[in-house]
Amino acid sequence: MQILLVEDDRDLRRFLSKAFREEGYGVTETDSGDRALERALEGGFSCVVLDVMLPGRDGFSVVAELRQRGVATPVLLLTAKDELESRVRGLELRHKDATLQVGGVSLDPLSRRVTQDDRVIDLSPREFALLEFLMRNAGRTVSRSRIAEAVWNYKFDPETNVVDVYVNYLRKKLSFGGRTAPIKTVRGVGYRLEADSGE
Repeated sequence: MQILLVEDDRDLRRFLSKAFREEGYGVTETDSGDRALERALEGGFSCVVLDVMLPGRDGFSVVAELRQRGVATPVLLLTAKDELESRVRGLELRHKDATLQVGGVSLDPLSRRVTQDDRVIDLSPREFALLEFLMRNAGRTVSRSRIAEAVWNYKFDPETNVVDVYVNYLRKKLSFGGRTAPIKTVRGVGYRLEADSGE
């Protein structure tokens, strides 16, 4: 699981980053709203931990822009403000439907429920993380190294086939009733999840 951590207080950012890494999460750090928006739009994050008070573009405007552009990545807002108005504003910016949908596959990051054409699919935690990453990057080819870093939190070892093995696990679970899993192999590069059945 890859987290985008946005905090302009360097000491607090380092503390949070260390805590997340010790729990096994991958962390990408930045310290401004503008850079946070750029990185979040690139995709590949399971969650954004975002300070509200940032130089330039504040946390609220970052979330608003992400939602306007259709980015449904869950966002955890950090704020020292205790006013009810700030809490309400943050809640209003949450995407009403955080469920990811690609083709006939739906994934709810909060309930961790996956369905395909109304059929519930049972996935292991690693399979779920892999599918979530592919869905957040739907239509884009992602390399094996990016997948390994985002899902397993380690640098890709070209000698291992763990990514390919788990992609095959997903393909089997997403293939039923004559349907072909929408995960395409891009030879020599990696994989791409498409809305239309492929391969």
